[in-house]
Amino acid sequence: MTAFSDGAPCWADAMFPDLGAAKEFYGELLGWTYDESSPDFGGYTQANVNGKPVGAVVPQLPEMAGQPAAWNLYFASSDVAATAEQITANGGKLLMEPMPVGEFGKMVSAQDPSGVHFSVWQAGQHQGFEAMGGPGSFCWAEVNTRDTAAADAFFPAVFGFGVKRVVDDTVDFHVWEVDGAPVIGRCKMGDDIPAEVPPYISVYFGVEDCDEAVATVQRLGGQVFLDPMTMPFGRFAVVADQQGAAFAVIDTTTTGGEMPEFAPPER
Repeated sequence: MTAFSDGAPCWADAMFPDLGAAKEFYGELLGWTYDESSPDFGGYTQANVNGKPVGAVVPQLPEMAGQPAAWNLYFASSDVAATAEQITANGGKLLMEPMPVGEFGKMVSAQDPSGVHFSVWQAGQHQGFEAMGGPGSFCWAEVNTRDTAAADAFFPAVFGFGVKRVVDDTVDFHVWEVDGAPVIGRCKMGDDIPAEVPPYISVYFGVEDCDEAVATVQRLGGQVFLDPMTMPFGRFAVVADQQGAAFAVIDTTTTGGEMPEFAPPER
């Protein structure tokens, strides 16, 4: 099992109006297989790749009927109650107080001052991802927000991230680090994104071939928000499943272009 340092992304799940349709979609797209749903935890259903946990799909709660499906990212914490205090002390909002989840661990759900939703996980029996970086598993994530100043002040203060920026006057992009390694990006939402789209965290899942994955998304009734692009870190696209949950797919073996230069953030 993988032990995660505080602040590292450690899990992702999403609630769906139609759990069966979600299982079929991600099963075909990402090769996921599933454990039996847990009635004691609202039908929570763990997804696996090669027998290793990579995420979960969940039936939507009745009180959330009509809300769009969305992926939720969890950050690791060795003390979720202390992290909850840091969230509120730095201007964030708790959407759910710290709570135990059986013997699996403890969690809290929250929102940063710029409006980004996220969760925090203190591991018990469930550590989090047991496969990362390959096809079908979590590869990367990005905080997308219009209020970059709020997000830049909040997340590093709460999770102790190291911060670097991309040196490019045309791009406002930061990389947040844990133990000197990049774990998540922060991207400024541009004018091309409709005003009604709230700030969010984009979760990236690995695929063997980005273009084939996009074709599969379309065949299964999903949407494509950003066509495949090749970057130094891989070939990726931004898509949504047939129930509206947005995410990205990335083939990390297909790369191109010059690696960007990174520097400390400007003061």
